[in-house]
Amino acid sequence: RTAGLLLAVLMCGFWTVVPGLLLAALGGFALHLPGRAGACFLLAAESLMCYQLLAAKDLCAESMKVCRSMEKGDVEQARGDVSMIVGRDTAPLDGSGILRAAVETVAENASDGVIAPMLYIALLGPVGGYLYKAVNTMDSMVGYKNDRYRELGRAAAKLDDLVNLIPSRLTGLLFCACAALLPGFDGRGAFEVFCRDRFNHASPNSAQSEAACAGALGLRLAGDAWYFGTLCSKPYIGDDRRAIEAADVRRINRLMFGAQLLFLVLWAGVLALWAAALAL
Repeated sequence: RTAGLLLAVLMCGFWTVVPGLLLAALGGFALHLPGRAGACFLLAAESLMCYQLLAAKDLCAESMKVCRSMEKGDVEQARGDVSMIVGRDTAPLDGSGILRAAVETVAENASDGVIAPMLYIALLGPVGGYLYKAVNTMDSMVGYKNDRYRELGRAAAKLDDLVNLIPSRLTGLLFCACAALLPGFDGRGAFEVFCRDRFNHASPNSAQSEAACAGALGLRLAGDAWYFGTLCSKPYIGDDRRAIEAADVRRINRLMFGAQLLFLVLWAGVLALWAAALAL
């Protein structure tokens, strides 16, 4: 446990100091460029740094491999595709289980890989984004409740729970709003299931976006899953209103991109109001 705490401190320190020093060096270089070239250079550099932190494109690309394999009827290929993006054992999954795993992964990682880094970038700049990703990646690597990682990953897991408290709930609410705005989704169902099932997970954050997704799509997600050869009992999220289909992977990706766009619109509104208040 002490080693795990030291790991968390070192990684958080490293991924705060190094991006900060890099930005300082880039800022110093930009000062020597003529006219507006320096500001444009620094904006491009910061944009490139922030781009590396967002996973929406990769989430869509990898989950759509599962969708296309299932549409072709190639269950074994889909099983291999989904094994690349989930932490659970995929051998026991049937076709429906493979699709549920893909949908759940996009729904959960829309918070970890998209909305959360965007929020920390918006509040703290690129350094805040890299610090968040350091915490989140540590949790993904060592934050498991098994004999090997239970003590080592405890600090990373608890820290990840803390930094995701607000982003996970924000993602769930953005899903609900997008489900109400976009055709083909159930906005009312998304909000009802979000309010009812968002704590149906051992983690205080993981079910937040999954619950909104389940309600928006009219699906029942989660339930028991195998991890490292051990069956883990989990409650269901959502209502079994219809059978899952390959097209649901496309739908959850639409919902994810919609939430990303809505966040940008809302943050632009916040900045506009802030600028107007400062001008008064």
